[in-house]
Amino acid sequence: MDFSQIDWSDIALATLDTLTMTGASLLFTVLLGLPLGVLLFLTGKKQLLEQGVLYAVLSVVVNILRSIPFIILLIVLIPFTLLLMGTSLGVPGTIPPLVIGTTPFFARLVENVLREVDKGIIEACQAMGAKTWQIIWHALLPEALPGLLAAATVTTIALVSYAAMSGVIGGGGLGDLALRYGYQRFQTEVMVVTVFILIVLVQLLQFAGDKLVLKFTRK
Repeated sequence: MDFSQIDWSDIALATLDTLTMTGASLLFTVLLGLPLGVLLFLTGKKQLLEQGVLYAVLSVVVNILRSIPFIILLIVLIPFTLLLMGTSLGVPGTIPPLVIGTTPFFARLVENVLREVDKGIIEACQAMGAKTWQIIWHALLPEALPGLLAAATVTTIALVSYAAMSGVIGGGGLGDLALRYGYQRFQTEVMVVTVFILIVLVQLLQFAGDKLVLKFTRK
């Protein structure tokens, strides 16, 4: 393999595109998935706002979206992405399917994290006359923060994988570079470099996530 033939400016641009897709998608995933996860928790059995029908509907929708392979979701959502972003290519065309693909995943993680919070804390807040939103904002979320950060870390790593996969439909980033040059043009060195960068990126994200979880875990 001759690494001297690699256009490193293309590698740098593709890496930046992957980071942009991951960061922007994570922001919208958290903004949508956190409230959805909280709602799933609150409307569940024996919870503060128990609503069996609403919980069942939300749960079915979340499960359906989670069951669709991301590569298929990318293709199915092309008309919606075109309508929303004006293009289905590049970084802008990748963000909507990334958000739709990971929001249900993150929401379910949030629900599971909140279920692990000691019910005694919620009962104590209720005994003091706290309203539901006060319990959520001042007790539930702060107590679950380490678990939520861990869930966000897992979601971020999934987003990196999905962002690379979006190269199949011209989504840009490292996945697109690996497909166009590493696979279609048989430039193995490009494939090796892109895989290496993705591995390093995932390791760094996991390390940063673990540090944040440790920092906010109560001794």
